[in-house]
Amino acid sequence: MHHKTIIQGSIAFGNEKSFEKAKRMYITRAESYYKNDLLFEADEIFIEDGFMLHIPRFVKQVYDKAFKNSSALLEYIVQFGVSGELNMWLLEEGKILLFKNLEPESDKVAVQSFIKGKELAEQTGKEEEAMKALNKAIEKYDRHAQAYERRARVNFLLQKEHDALRDYKKSIGIDPDNPYAYFGKSEVHYKKEELEEAIENLGMAIKKSVALQAIHWKSRRLKGKLHLSLEQYKEAEFELKLFNKRVFPPDNPLNKYKSEAAFEYGLTLLELDQPESAMEAFEKSLDLDEAEGRGVDPKKLRYRGLAKQKAGKNGYKKDIKEAADLGDKEAVKLLKAFA
Repeated sequence: MHHKTIIQGSIAFGNEKSFEKAKRMYITRAESYYKNDLLFEADEIFIEDGFMLHIPRFVKQVYDKAFKNSSALLEYIVQFGVSGELNMWLLEEGKILLFKNLEPESDKVAVQSFIKGKELAEQTGKEEEAMKALNKAIEKYDRHAQAYERRARVNFLLQKEHDALRDYKKSIGIDPDNPYAYFGKSEVHYKKEELEEAIENLGMAIKKSVALQAIHWKSRRLKGKLHLSLEQYKEAEFELKLFNKRVFPPDNPLNKYKSEAAFEYGLTLLELDQPESAMEAFEKSLDLDEAEGRGVDPKKLRYRGLAKQKAGKNGYKKDIKEAADLGDKEAVKLLKAFA
């Protein structure tokens, strides 16, 4: 049987000795264990310049056995590395049958320090400890792109935007294919109100990720929001439409953005003179709020009323009056204008 597969990523080995050993073991095992029933020849993926294993985005229909053999061999070879990651998906009609994220987990100091730093970076109040661990990873291997990216994130959380931007740039300089570094860099620019720069980096995060990754959709949603802020409505419509059409599993954290993204999509459509579609987007946002146990947002009611009015639909005054009763000052002004 064969299925669609997507594979991408890079593993850095740190020095020539580790690189040569990894390549030699790949060739030996390919012949001895897998009879060369693999997706990649060694010379296709082992790059001597930089001592790395690199698989640019590989998308192909492959036999399950070749995928299984390749994932097993790559999982073994990755452990000779010092940094990086490989992501592997096996798909059937868009459904994920198997996903593997392969990263070095050996007892090398740089590897263990990065793992510790990454885990601490996710814990509130552990930023200083995370910084120490990530500094150690970088001291042991100064081209650890992922450690720079995680350290940048910690700097951002500590409100050290200058240091965060420096580390994100360093990470991208080493590994220009890491979408997380571009997304993080966009957050720094966003905080500094440099929206065009933020949008540019979000575009790179989208380009360097695949639609199966959460970072891809986080980037699209934020990019749409920023285009809307800059009154770039066509661009905002493109990104927000894609995000709003995407269905995520019930437990996916991205669902928390759905309500606001629907509202932003409605605002965009209203500006593009599509009031009926805008009305549907506002209704969706209100329905999501209700389903998630949130109170009614009067601003959303006001805009739904305005969309109804522009579309020539009944009920627009009721929406605006309800928004006014809930304390929306703009709705109060509109009611006075109607009177």
